[in-house]
Amino acid sequence: MSVNKPFLGIALAAALTLSANAQQVTGFFPQDKSKEASLEQEYLKAVDYDRFKVHLKELTKAPHIAGTPENEAVAAYMTKVMSDAGMDVTSYPYDVYLPNHPGESLLEIITPEKIILSQQEGPIEGDPFSNDPRLYKGFNAYSGSGDVTAEVVYANYGVKADFEKLAEMGVDLKGKVVIARYGGNFRGFKAKFAEQYGAAALIIFTDPKDSGFGKGDVYPDGPFYNETTIQRGSLLTLDYTGDPLTPFEPALPLDGDKKVKRLDPKDVAFHTIPVSPIGYGAAKEILSRMKGSSVPEAWQGGLPFEYKITGGSDLKVRVKVEQPVDFIRANNIVGKFIGSEYPDEWIILGSHYDAWSFGATDPNSGTAMLLTLAEAMGELIKNGEAPKRSILIGHWDAEEQGVIGSTEWVEQFEEELGAKGVIYMNFDAGVSGRNFGVSAAPTLKNLIIEATKEVAYPDSSKTVFQVWAGKNEEPRIGNLGGGSDHIAFYMYAGVPSLSGGTGGTSAYHSNYDNFHYYSKFVDPTFKMGGTVASVIGVLTLRLANATIIPYDVPRYAQDLRLHFDNAVKSVKEMDSNFTSFDKVDAAIEKLESSSAAYQTAMNAALASGELSEKQISTLNEDLIGLEKSWIDPKGMYFGSWYRSLYVSTDPFSGYASWILPGIKYEVETNSTERLEEWDTRYSKAILDLSKKVEDMTKSLK
Repeated sequence: MSVNKPFLGIALAAALTLSANAQQVTGFFPQDKSKEASLEQEYLKAVDYDRFKVHLKELTKAPHIAGTPENEAVAAYMTKVMSDAGMDVTSYPYDVYLPNHPGESLLEIITPEKIILSQQEGPIEGDPFSNDPRLYKGFNAYSGSGDVTAEVVYANYGVKADFEKLAEMGVDLKGKVVIARYGGNFRGFKAKFAEQYGAAALIIFTDPKDSGFGKGDVYPDGPFYNETTIQRGSLLTLDYTGDPLTPFEPALPLDGDKKVKRLDPKDVAFHTIPVSPIGYGAAKEILSRMKGSSVPEAWQGGLPFEYKITGGSDLKVRVKVEQPVDFIRANNIVGKFIGSEYPDEWIILGSHYDAWSFGATDPNSGTAMLLTLAEAMGELIKNGEAPKRSILIGHWDAEEQGVIGSTEWVEQFEEELGAKGVIYMNFDAGVSGRNFGVSAAPTLKNLIIEATKEVAYPDSSKTVFQVWAGKNEEPRIGNLGGGSDHIAFYMYAGVPSLSGGTGGTSAYHSNYDNFHYYSKFVDPTFKMGGTVASVIGVLTLRLANATIIPYDVPRYAQDLRLHFDNAVKSVKEMDSNFTSFDKVDAAIEKLESSSAAYQTAMNAALASGELSEKQISTLNEDLIGLEKSWIDPKGMYFGSWYRSLYVSTDPFSGYASWILPGIKYEVETNSTERLEEWDTRYSKAILDLSKKVEDMTKSLK
């Protein structure tokens, strides 16, 4: 494999700090650290930055929505690349119930004049992809079907508080067409709330204030949405993630040997009102004709006129959607480098590969990065340097309609993941700009920080860590929320997870998310793909080769203390008589003590260089089990599929992270009835975690 010459200097500079950085590598015996550091340098040399561009161009030749021949071609390409890199590649098929075509749709103003509204991006001179005849109209998956003509009401972002505000104003939504702008919450909740408040149809548009000329130059002159750009996306808002007909079970093929009981679609809480997305050029035609009272100041968007709450009786808008939903075959493509010593301990990386159109940024920048990483890892293995643990790379299908492919795989291998899953790292749209960022489980935060110190940031004298951290001692690391393929691994199966890469402005979910746009605005240098592959490869090698899985165990107690302090403040705002979660306080104190003792014992054991194979095996098995302390079979009251007591997707926004979701739900619903129950459930989980940590410490003595 060729090496991009400008980056030879990076490898040389990194080698000069090899001995110093080796001291920061955790989980290894002292005598093994220098070998690991050397191996990481070999990996960094093997990363071919040019290959990222090759892969991205090939992956995004055609629009490839789930269930289409074009998406199957992407799967075949990934299979070949990973196989050529030396991975064992397996396809996991599922028959899932989803819409992958807009069907028939129409948006038009009926009165005071008849105007058919644009539902698709316009062609762009110089962008050959924008003319592809295979591109679809804008559509929202799992829209209801119907044909509605009615008056219009503007609902700002369509978040819960916006609909409550309309009710407070006395605005009746029954039978009306609601128009709301993207932002603030998951688009499916805009539909859910609109339906709950009696609306007959919903139109969603991207306001130029949020991503359009209000932000800067629009495509093709700049990266922001032009007036025809449309954000597509799923509306699915069930109280579980994955295939809507098979909660808790994998949607195995209908013609397979093993039969799975499926729900009747009539019994699933799909949206019933028609929903359609448009650009702000089309939205302007509606909003500019509205005659009602002025909106609150915070509701004013970026179009050059005053927004109104209601359209009046003279303005009638028609929303027609006939969207077909049926079974399609989704295929997860999973490659594996088999571990030389611990093959049943899995380091898992992944990204989905299906897209709304070409998917250059979302998701296939992540796909191309993972293929680049696989090739570099393959070079090490061909040179006799197999990882000790197995490295799996999963390319998930049907994510765009509702994080379906990865969820079905987790449900299929739930038991194995419970015993083998060391980590899941997600890279959906993983190279979407030049700003590095990460969200992660507590035990993984220090690991990613240390890995970023090993890689130079392109066109800079700084490391990725230095650019990421800026003036802070430690960079900000977020908490995982919803919206991508880490959900089932982390919130259902209890595998510590991380999601990250680089971000920036993108043509999110539009027909313009293509190779031309990427080359012009996302990363014209094409250096960030190799950079992310370098950072994540170092992290992967450390996790794969460490004698003891290098989780930051004390971070559990540190983060818990912070999160419970915040939870207590929130509950006190709701109930002034509340003092604290007494059982939890005592449990965290115990965890603080046990995890500190573990870290001291582990440091001493590793420094001695003497642990028996039995000790090593038992410790790693126990470490994999730590995160499972958060998995409660009873799950959350807003959905029993969400089983992690530590983290879940915000059930009211769909994207945000809810830490301590059991308590958070009580606060959001203004309820105090179950606080004692949560004190008991959380303290039990924390004490269970502490007991596991104590047992690990004993095994070290």
